[in-house]
Amino acid sequence: MNASIREIQHDYILNAVRQTTAGEWKVLVVDAGSKKIIDNVVKEDEILHANVTIEQIASFEVLPLDFYPRESRLITFRDPWSFLVLFHPALNGLVRAHIEDLTQKVICLCVTLGENPIIRYYRPTGSSHEASVLSTHLARFIQDELDEYASHHPDFPPRANRPRGVLYVTDRSMDLFSPLVHEFTYQAMAHDLLPIREGDKVGYKTVVNAGERNEEEKEMEIGEKDKIWVENRHRHMKDTIEKLMGDFKRFIEDNPHFANSERATSLNAIKDMLAGLPQFQELKEAYSLHLTMAQECMNLFQQHKLMDLASVEQSLATGLDEENRKPKNLAEQIIRLLDDESIISSDRLRLIMLYLLYRDGLVPADTQKLLAHAQLPPHDLAVIQNLALLGARVQKPLKDKSICTPIFGRKPPPQGSNDEYALSRFQPALKSLLEQHLSGLLDPALFPFTKPQADGSSDSAYHAGLVSQTSLRSAKPTWAKSRPGFTEPRQRIIVVMAGGATYTESRVCYEMSQTSSRDVFLATSHMLTPNLFLRQLADLSEDRRRLDLPADRPPIQAPQHLFEPEPVKHPPPIANPVAAALIPLPPSKGTSVVEPPTAALQAVRLASNPGLPAAAAKGKASYLPTSSSSAAAKKPEKKEKEKEDKKKKLHFFSSKK
Repeated sequence: MNASIREIQHDYILNAVRQTTAGEWKVLVVDAGSKKIIDNVVKEDEILHANVTIEQIASFEVLPLDFYPRESRLITFRDPWSFLVLFHPALNGLVRAHIEDLTQKVICLCVTLGENPIIRYYRPTGSSHEASVLSTHLARFIQDELDEYASHHPDFPPRANRPRGVLYVTDRSMDLFSPLVHEFTYQAMAHDLLPIREGDKVGYKTVVNAGERNEEEKEMEIGEKDKIWVENRHRHMKDTIEKLMGDFKRFIEDNPHFANSERATSLNAIKDMLAGLPQFQELKEAYSLHLTMAQECMNLFQQHKLMDLASVEQSLATGLDEENRKPKNLAEQIIRLLDDESIISSDRLRLIMLYLLYRDGLVPADTQKLLAHAQLPPHDLAVIQNLALLGARVQKPLKDKSICTPIFGRKPPPQGSNDEYALSRFQPALKSLLEQHLSGLLDPALFPFTKPQADGSSDSAYHAGLVSQTSLRSAKPTWAKSRPGFTEPRQRIIVVMAGGATYTESRVCYEMSQTSSRDVFLATSHMLTPNLFLRQLADLSEDRRRLDLPADRPPIQAPQHLFEPEPVKHPPPIANPVAAALIPLPPSKGTSVVEPPTAALQAVRLASNPGLPAAAAKGKASYLPTSSSSAAAKKPEKKEKEKEDKKKKLHFFSSKK
């Protein structure tokens, strides 16, 4: 069974929680970022059922989870700023720290997968741009950290029968065509054309229950829980629409009491029929979402004349026309498209950039003429020129007629390919990389190793994964492979693409996993759509102060109230001091209880106190001290006077014994 990084991380988290003080109650300590990682793959109930509560911490274990499995074979680090840090010329001071951060995330991924892989990295030949050493540095950082981790964990990697994994480190500069070409598989096309929201969750706003009383606009989540999305995201849009309509027709056939299946002949007809499905609300919303998205994609495909545009794009990206020949009259076709008002401005800019990449640079005057035909603003020239920061040749002399040569060479499409898919001839460089890995023909000069190999050869069969991570004793005998139900262990290939990856490249990893005996995973900082790629290229010219980089923001601090001293608690004010003085206090240890003078208090007569002035005897307040030598007071005997004075000091009133 093919491996899923979401399931692997899910199991890793739960197993770590269960095995920490197994059988006892424990506390799971997370911050906001860690909670997002856990919530991405694990339900809260699963954590709580593993004897997790808030108790005193007896022991702890740090889990290597600093990555987000977005799909079964796609991992992101949710860091769109990575592109700017790696390629902006004014941010060189941030590159080392950022590479160290990327390294730690990749180490977390390898530990979770249980892989100590062979590492190879992209080293472009003949490149002089500053970022050409990016993959080299990142690969060496990863190798050093993996060696350090393995030296402190003798059980890493765990014993396994599968061949040792391979990790390829590359970056966005390896393929500049992929973020610019229009892709017509469902996922890539939808992210290119539709306003899909990216965040902790991926969502698309659509109208549910259209035409009914409870009609509302609702943001629907698009992810691994959506079976329709998972099943169709890598299909060509034509096949996706046919599949959606076919599935719905089968649903109608299974429910003949619902409607006549003959009506389900178009997307709009199916949407109208869905309005009458109150008893299947969840299914209704899911089909309504994807039928709406597919219909909107096809509407924009026609409005923006993407068929004409894509035909030229495919010739530029592949270097071959639909008949597998060198394309002719490309300049005239491009001028015609740039003058067409149906082509939106961002598509015109993409077309100019593709032409520049195909020609391996343009004469500056020609670039200006193309911008004038496209009626693009002057600042778009900076977007084009910033391709040089990623290794593209932007300018060349007038007499230079050369065109670009792909790093893996030009490969014609397979024979007998359907004419309906002529607009999908382009294949990203990542596919050529994986194909050459499988065949053992990958050039070690283009993708060298971080370590010399034990057999002393740079070849091939060894690195294609024919050597297991374990000894021969644990290997399955060949006769065991013929048993029914036997599944041969699959090698894992991890591709780390710094600076962002495209949905086209993500699709390739799924396809190669299906057609080979390998599990291919793609890890990247963030997912690039064509519009995001254009915006980030434009930001490479911006002043650092206008970028609002996370590194330039004030550090996140704990709430201030956590550092404030505890307030001093004062006793409540006493309304009646006399009554308060009579409240009995609890006895201290070793002392006897003293009974209150209840009987004596009952005999008190205020007017009979010889020490009180006349005003007090009449019930009036007096704030003047009384004189002990007053002529109105009778002079008591010495002992009686001392007792009376003592009582006055204590504010007690009592009668004589």
